[in-house]
Parts: sequence; C-alpha cells; structure tokens
Amino acid sequence: MILKELLERSEYTLVQGSEDVEISTLVYDSRKIEKGSVFVCISGAAFDGHKFVAQAAELGAAAVVVEKDVEVPENLTVIKFDNTRLALAEMSAAYFGYPAEELTTIGITGTKGKTTTTYMIRAVLEHAGQKTGLIGTIETIIGDERIPSVNTTPESYIVQESFRKMADAGLKNVVMEVSSQALMLHRTSGFEFDYGIFTNLAEDHIGENEHKDMDDYIHCKSLLFKQCKQGIVNGDDDYVERIIKDHTCAIETYGMKDTNDVYAENITRIQEPGYLGVAYDLKGKQEYNVHVDIPGDFTVYNSLAAISLCRHMGIVKEDVLSALNTIQVKGRLEIIKTPGDYTLMIDYAHNAMSLESLLTTIRKYNPKKIYCLFGCGGNRAKARRYEMGEVSSKLADLTVVTSDNPRNEEPMDIINDILIGVHKADGEYVTIPDRKEAIKYCMEHAGAGDIVILAGKGHEDYQEIKGVKHHMDERDLIQEIIEGR
Repeated sequence: MILKELLERSEYTLVQGSEDVEISTLVYDSRKIEKGSVFVCISGAAFDGHKFVAQAAELGAAAVVVEKDVEVPENLTVIKFDNTRLALAEMSAAYFGYPAEELTTIGITGTKGKTTTTYMIRAVLEHAGQKTGLIGTIETIIGDERIPSVNTTPESYIVQESFRKMADAGLKNVVMEVSSQALMLHRTSGFEFDYGIFTNLAEDHIGENEHKDMDDYIHCKSLLFKQCKQGIVNGDDDYVERIIKDHTCAIETYGMKDTNDVYAENITRIQEPGYLGVAYDLKGKQEYNVHVDIPGDFTVYNSLAAISLCRHMGIVKEDVLSALNTIQVKGRLEIIKTPGDYTLMIDYAHNAMSLESLLTTIRKYNPKKIYCLFGCGGNRAKARRYEMGEVSSKLADLTVVTSDNPRNEEPMDIINDILIGVHKADGEYVTIPDRKEAIKYCMEHAGAGDIVILAGKGHEDYQEIKGVKHHMDERDLIQEIIEGR
C-alpha cells in the first residue's frame, strides 16, 4: 500500500519525506517493526512509542506517525497528528479497507449491562438467521472462532482487524461493548456506528489511570452518541440527559416509565427450584408479552435495549421471544443445574456496587435464604474487600468468605481484610479458604427455596496464584462435587 492511502480521511501534517512512500505493514508495537513498516507512536501510561523512532529507522521503517517533535534521519517520512491514537484508528480502518462499512455496527456503553445486552442482541440476530460477530469483556466471536479478551474493547487496530475477518467470513453484523476508556482513547474511532446503546451509569472507573472525575466519565460515555446514526438509551437513568447532550444521532428511549418510546409494565418475577426468570408486558412502539430466562430488574432493562435495537433491524417478534426465552450469558446471573431444590448461580460481581445490585435483585425473589460466596483479588485496593464484606453481611443470610485470585498475597490475609467489613454488619458468616470446599459447603447446606450465589469469578476459568494462572472453572468444580469426585 501507499502511505497516502492510509491517510486519505485524516487531518495531518507532513513534517518530512513523502506520502507516496510504499509501506508493508501498519504497526504500533515497536517489537513488530519490519522493513517498510509505518510505525504509529502511541503515548501510553507505561511506554511512549516516540522513544523508539530511532529504532524504527534502524529496522527499516518507511514512516513514523507522531504527535510530538522527534529527531529522525532525513530518509524517514514523518507524519504528525494532534493525537496518534486517533491516527491509529483512522489508519487502521483504511489499512483493512473500511470493513465497518460492510457490517451493521452496534456499540453498547454503560456502567453495567454491556456484556449481557451484547449477548442478548447477538442471540436474537443469530436466531433470526443473521450471522453476527461480537467483541466484548469475555471474548471476541467471529463465526465459530472464540478469542479470549484482554480488554473490554481492544485497541483500534484489533477492532478493525476483527471487523475485516467478520466481513470476509460473511457476517452481517457486529455487536460490541464500548468502554469509556475505549471512547477516551479512540479505540472505536475511524468509523461511524449504525447503532449506539446506553444501558445505565453509576460512579465507577474514577481514579488514577482511568477517569479523573465523574464529569470526565460521563463525557467519555456521551461520545458514542456523536459517533452513531441511531441512539437507543435508557430513558429512566439519572444521567441520560447528560449522556445525550449535544448528540448528533436520532434518539429513542426505553425503560419502565411510560414516557419512554418502549417500556415494560406488569413485571413478574418467576422462581422455581433451579430457575429464576422475569416476564413483563412490552408497551409503546411494540406491544407483546416478554419472558426472559435471566432474573432481575436489570434483565428487564437489558432486554428492552435488545428489543428496541432489533425492532430497528426488522427482526420479527417470534425470533426475539424465542432467543430471549433461552438466553444464558456465561458468568452473568448464570444458573447452574444441580440435583437439589435450591438455585445455584455464578455471577461476575466483583466490587461492592455490583454485589449490592446483585443481592438486592435476588432478594426481590423472596428466597428462604441467600448464601453469598466470594473472595477478593490480591494486589488490589483493600477498600474493596471491606466494602464487599459489609455489603454481603448486610444483604445475604450467610456470607461464605473464600479465595479468589490471591495473586502474590496470602489468601488468609485477604480473607481477614474481608472479615473487617463483614463485622461492620451483623450477618452470619463462615470462612473456607479453598474455593471448591466453600462451594461444596454451600451445596450441602442449601435447602428448598434457597439461592446460592458464587460471586466474583463469573466467566473466568482460572485462579491466579503467585504469578501463575491455574485452571479453575466453577462449573467444573460444581460437577465434580455432584459426582462426588
């Protein structure tokens, strides 16, 4: 390719050299530079790509893209952008032939609900015969290929590369989680989403290396609605007006209030041994009865978002209902079948806010007793441990404190920190450091009408100890316990 082709939709300055130079690869990792590469210098928290421009020249790079002044040999083309993360996004889109234009692109942002809503939408579209790719917290799905995720939203080059693979595989749509970090760091720049969805917003991701304050967090979330054609937003959320401020797209709302374009009435919580679900009457722009195989009020909101999107895409009611009636998302309110008369679920709740939301949701099903099993990750803020301990002690009938990913800490040190929080309330608790033994304890003691929650691990299938990830999938542990192994 010619460098000029990668820059055709961008604003930049040619500092030296020629845009007509031929390039072999587009790279942003200095370790991948080869002869003829164009190297985009990203300024990161840990590494600054600008420090590697001399190395790029030595390795035979044809050009470098910078946002700072650099000294390089005269034979190296230098392109300057105001922001090299934006440069990478726009150049990646061109490098892969603008694949987003061959797909219907659906982006979902919000504090909670992104993962579940993403899988709901994919399930409905696939059920309707539309091959749909997925990019999210758990994995990227391209046809039959599943690639475990590192970030909720990958770097822009990976996003565009995934889009290209999806388009080439004959996929029609892609649904993806769009984090506030991704919007802030231009990971989803370089194309326009066909649809943008907002689930909800609560104080989160505020702090060093994330967002400096709540205003910054809200602003970054709102960027999606300046980069999509149709916005679909939770009209009940306290922050919705700030999220859609200065939007450039059409807006449709969903929620539980009848002021929304699509809303839910007559919500019914369904509980049977080994099963929790929710049903409601859909009102507004569409009207029919909905049944979803995932419990809770958040499920109502997530399914309303999915239904609203699918209406725009012309998906018929039968496909929507059939998919929602069988949906399960790994590690998100995931019900695991057991021989007992209790209900056992796995959920990713791994901070106080998500655990409080989960326990409050489950309490509405009037269980006889809630068992809440969790641990906390090592080498992380101790405040999280105190807060989760206190929340569980207040809202669960029995807190079972165990090990999560201890990393380089001693499991009992983490457990003792959690117990400081547990003792701030008056709930009953036990400590069982071995996670399998802790799960076994819950399964042996739970009775008819009880709900057992295994919190924190969710979709993860490993336990990290002293820098090593050991295989540990709670679904396997449950099966081993049932089989007496």
